[in-house]
Amino acid sequence: MSSLSHVERCLANQKSFRALNAFITAEHHAQYVLRGSRTDEPNPKNTPLAGKLIAVKDNICTVGYPTTCASAILKDFQSPYNANVVQKLEDAGAIVAGKTNLDEFGMGSHSTHSVFGAVHNATETNDEPLSAGGSSGGSAVAVASQQCWAALGTDTGGSVRLPAAYTGIVGFKPSYGLVSRYGVVAYANSMDTVGVLAADSKIVRHVFHQIRGFDASDPTSVRPSTLKRICETVSSRDAHRDGKSLRIGVPTEYNLEELQPVVRLAWLKVLQLLQAEGHSVHSVSLPATKLALSAYYVIAPAEASSNLAKYDGVRYGTQASQKGVLGNVLFAATRGEGLGEEVRKRILLGAYSLSASAIDNYFIQAQKVRRRVQEDFDRVFGMDNPLISQRFGDLASEKVDVLLTPTAPSTPPTLASLASRSSVETFRDDVMTVPASLAGLPAISLPVPIDSNHKDGERIRSVGIQVIAQYGDDDMLLEFAGNLENLLQSAYHQTPINDTD
Repeated sequence: MSSLSHVERCLANQKSFRALNAFITAEHHAQYVLRGSRTDEPNPKNTPLAGKLIAVKDNICTVGYPTTCASAILKDFQSPYNANVVQKLEDAGAIVAGKTNLDEFGMGSHSTHSVFGAVHNATETNDEPLSAGGSSGGSAVAVASQQCWAALGTDTGGSVRLPAAYTGIVGFKPSYGLVSRYGVVAYANSMDTVGVLAADSKIVRHVFHQIRGFDASDPTSVRPSTLKRICETVSSRDAHRDGKSLRIGVPTEYNLEELQPVVRLAWLKVLQLLQAEGHSVHSVSLPATKLALSAYYVIAPAEASSNLAKYDGVRYGTQASQKGVLGNVLFAATRGEGLGEEVRKRILLGAYSLSASAIDNYFIQAQKVRRRVQEDFDRVFGMDNPLISQRFGDLASEKVDVLLTPTAPSTPPTLASLASRSSVETFRDDVMTVPASLAGLPAISLPVPIDSNHKDGERIRSVGIQVIAQYGDDDMLLEFAGNLENLLQSAYHQTPINDTD
């Protein structure tokens, strides 16, 4: 397909699926995109991304489009520069397809906390719209409905992988620091990671290889010396690997009582397929996993409360009307009007956990749990963590190459059902994805086919299965994901997994 045909097809789908609310850019952007794709000369960029439409989550800065973070307080903000990842995509010949909807400032699990309205999954249940996942729900729906070739999202606690699982596509979170955060509006600095969403892992690999690399403008970017150490660690591991079969770890803590039967069955079916292919499956324990979600919802709001302090209408943000404002409380009115309820709630929670009376009991304890989560992962992986010098004494024969878990404990809920959920119930949707984020590990969600047509009128076609690897082992993870995709396609093309097997 020619570049122009690809662009025209994606733009036609953007028009057809406008009701899904995946994109928040103005309608006139279609003409802008078309102009960028039309040229009388062949595209000089000899890359897989040349001429492809790639959507960008609206908390990633772009020249030519507003960057609102789906918040009223940034409704008029126009970035004077491109984020590093956007610039790299454009340098490779890719075309920005537009800015996608999200939970305000990335705070949410279902892409409903947006000043532009909720994102709708392309799949429905009994004519009720389903959650698209969050916070990168707009990017996920844009890919799932073929409104773009691929999309960028950000993953803080699962915000790329959860939407991918809910929409039946692939969502990849790289190792923390391998992709620049320069130009990404911060939520929680120590976990924010630019991720990739696409229809398959091959496209994900193309995009990831283009956007990865050291960036001197990002203080959290992994330096060349560390990248070299990562390569040496991976090469050392590969030299001692016997054949192509892998040791697959199954964490017992992920087998939750709340796991829906169809999700558990898909998990078991994938493990059986991998065993039949010659890989070995091993039960492992990650004890700190049970504490990970609580730690995350202390650390992330604490960092957010600091990061969002700048949105006061003076430094950044649309200033509230001064009518009726007394004294020096203009910034309070600005934040009260401009920030949504979920964001205000997390700012208050974070500010409290950092207060003098609470920091020892909450924030410091959460950081200790985070370290235990990291150590648990390091203990079970066969490859050493290239970032640390500590080595765990477990036998190599008892360690694994990757971990395989569900991405989410359930299939996507309806948007209507979310209204009656408590915050804690909503937070539980991240229970499978948060541990890898706390440890900064690469993780990918792959769709596994199911057939639920006969049950309650559902038309959900897949559930997400997550694969996690050791820090820096991103290339091996993507290679394994590609092999697993091929295995699933050949095994279930005619006989999809169903919950009555």
